[in-house]
Amino acid sequence: MSPALRRKLLALAERHEEVGRLLATPDVVADPAKFRALSREFTQLEPVAAALAREAALQADRREAEAMLADPDLRAMAEDELPALREALAALDDELTLLLVPKDPRDEGNLFLEIRAGTGGDEAAIFAGDLFRMYARYAERQGWRVEVQSANPGEHGGFKEIVARIEGRGAYSKLKYESGTHRVQRVPETEAQGRIHTSAATVAILPELEDVAEVTIHPADLKVDTFRSSGAGGQHVNKTESAIRITHLPSGLVVECQTERSQHANRDKAMQRLKSALYEQQVAAQQAATAASRRLQVGSGDRSQRIRTWNFPQGRVTDHRVEGLTLYALPQILDGDLEPLLARLAEEDRADALRALSDGG
Repeated sequence: MSPALRRKLLALAERHEEVGRLLATPDVVADPAKFRALSREFTQLEPVAAALAREAALQADRREAEAMLADPDLRAMAEDELPALREALAALDDELTLLLVPKDPRDEGNLFLEIRAGTGGDEAAIFAGDLFRMYARYAERQGWRVEVQSANPGEHGGFKEIVARIEGRGAYSKLKYESGTHRVQRVPETEAQGRIHTSAATVAILPELEDVAEVTIHPADLKVDTFRSSGAGGQHVNKTESAIRITHLPSGLVVECQTERSQHANRDKAMQRLKSALYEQQVAAQQAATAASRRLQVGSGDRSQRIRTWNFPQGRVTDHRVEGLTLYALPQILDGDLEPLLARLAEEDRADALRALSDGG
């Protein structure tokens, strides 16, 4: 580990001690918001402090073993102990380096999944439906809850657009790399001559924020429309216009919700998603300015980048952001077995972050 990275680790350990002292002060204890924020920071810094403490203990053991080499009676024991101690210190050095990678505070939270049919007409809508089923099945395997907030079905199946909320611990950390354009190459069922068609669907992953109070939305900037829900609900959906569509005029963002029976409940859910989307726009602009070299920029919900090709004739899934990332397991992945793909993307993102840390150090 470079001296610069070591200094960063020691600074984090010092901050851990400082936060621990602050949490015991009356002023912080009396302020719930400040106490909650500092408690979260203390928990995030705890692994660094614990790993440095383990390293100090191992280094002490190694020095003691090295001193034993000078004693003929203890030399054999020291020679037995030293290789394991050095191996443990090397592994801990790698662990400490990984701990320097900044944690995304949104990783443990829920998310909004937005899928829209792109180029390709009916086939694009059908593929959008395939993608939604894939994410829903993956969520089911993880024990997460999927709640559809709005859906616009395609004429021949699938969806022109579907928006869902996925609730589950760590959901955002797993799916945050999915934002972008997904291209599909396959023979549509309606193609009589067996020709391969290319179409696309776009995916956006937006974290559901715990606290979006800092996002200010002026009522004059909103256009609110009501309409009859197209979802389940029996006769109720035919009698009342409970579904809500909110347009944020300055940004052009449009959100809908039609899952609840009351306008008020649908409006609350739509406003929550609008605030998350506006906040993500701010974060994305900052990330684009400071991390342009990252191959796996996440969190922006950017649908302009083509990230993946799904080739049905070859059973192939290729992610274009990572060199050599091609898996010949398309049916399994589309059935919800996303873990091999997501794990590789997370690994590459950590490697990028470590390179950025080293270059910055």
